[in-house]
Amino acid sequence: MAESAKARGTGIAKRTPEYVSSKMREGKAVIAFHKDGTWAGFSYIESWGHGHYVANSGLIINPKFRKLGLAKAIKTKTFFLSLKKFKGAKLFGLTTGLAVMKINNEIGYRPVTYSELTDDEQFWHGCESCVNYPILQSKEHKNCLCTAMLFDPAVDTVRVAKPDDPNL
Repeated sequence: MAESAKARGTGIAKRTPEYVSSKMREGKAVIAFHKDGTWAGFSYIESWGHGHYVANSGLIINPKFRKLGLAKAIKTKTFFLSLKKFKGAKLFGLTTGLAVMKINNEIGYRPVTYSELTDDEQFWHGCESCVNYPILQSKEHKNCLCTAMLFDPAVDTVRVAKPDDPNL
């Protein structure tokens, strides 16, 4: 994930392989494979602020499968998995990528200020590995180059159909 972000010139919160595999074991990840068994894409969820906020993180698509709609499919499944596992939680994400902003908007997220995100310090520690972290620090976690996007199930409307998946 970190190498892919670096190649695209974007920031990403680095996670250890152990951390990412724990998300898979906990059922907090969406993993896509091509029918031939090739890994195609991945995303995971993290909860913050005692489960009141959930971040959909680590979206990565194998370059062979980009521009086919897979990112939206994975983001959509991750979105519904978050709603199922953390009922009533506010879902959020930070991104510098236009494609991810567009997908988030299509799902039902809206741009917000950082003050509407979790105040959980552990979340912000994840940004330390991002190339833009000095900007975030200088702005006292109130602004950065990333766009903050939020879906609050109490006020926002889901704009996509729930995937046909018995596991969701």
